[in-house]
Amino acid sequence: LNAAVGVVRLQDLPDGWDQGLGSVQNDLFDVGADLAVPVDPEAEGSRLRIAPERVAWLEQWCDEVNGGLEPLTSFVLPGGTAAAAHMHVARTVCRRAERAVVMLCDHEPTGAVGDNVIAYLNRLSDLFFILARGANHAAGRADVLWVPGAGAGS
Repeated sequence: LNAAVGVVRLQDLPDGWDQGLGSVQNDLFDVGADLAVPVDPEAEGSRLRIAPERVAWLEQWCDEVNGGLEPLTSFVLPGGTAAAAHMHVARTVCRRAERAVVMLCDHEPTGAVGDNVIAYLNRLSDLFFILARGANHAAGRADVLWVPGAGAGS
């Protein structure tokens, strides 16, 4: 996921996004640290954990970018600009990571994963979707919308 974000950062992005994505990359190392050591209530505060403020920061960024976009009328297909396409790749990798962490929680004792890891990954995947739309919008491109049955006649 961090490598996918690195590729996103190579694209032509709106002002401020590169810095924000740099913070995301740093957070992803924090996620790794959080996942590497199971939660131990007796050692509270001694290990690096994703803080709820980082989840709130992602939500705020989602709201900022989404506020400038038209409401969706259809499902969005990955594409438009290179930046948007790479955001969609990062989104799918993030969703896969989120599912893997949920599976880890299902197979490990309660408390094996910090409280905010799943929330962070969930909000991050939403952010990538919104940033993909925002990247297309910033480039003057419309969303690439799904047209049901469009390929049926081919």
